[in-house]
Amino acid sequence: MSNARELIIKPVVTEKSLKIQEENNTVVFEVEKSMNKIHVKQAIEEIYKVKVESVNIVNTKSKTKRVGRYTGKTHAFKKAYIKLAEGSSITILGDK
Repeated sequence: MSNARELIIKPVVTEKSLKIQEENNTVVFEVEKSMNKIHVKQAIEEIYKVKVESVNIVNTKSKTKRVGRYTGKTHAFKKAYIKLAEGSSITILGDK
């Protein structure tokens, strides 16, 4: 496995992901397309020094978007839903 920080691209910050984080202690990250559950778990534990309970992966397809008469597509990416063990937490947006 190469550098863990290169494999975890960015956190997914949406209303749905923040609600899941509050209710289920689950965080969502966009990850490299070549990663599997084992690599995601190892990378998150290495970067954030937390205990990961489970990992679920979703491949999101690209969507067609229009701007005036021009059409294009959004990029397809892979999301990882990471359930953290009890007592572990990752702060994405900072404390309020």
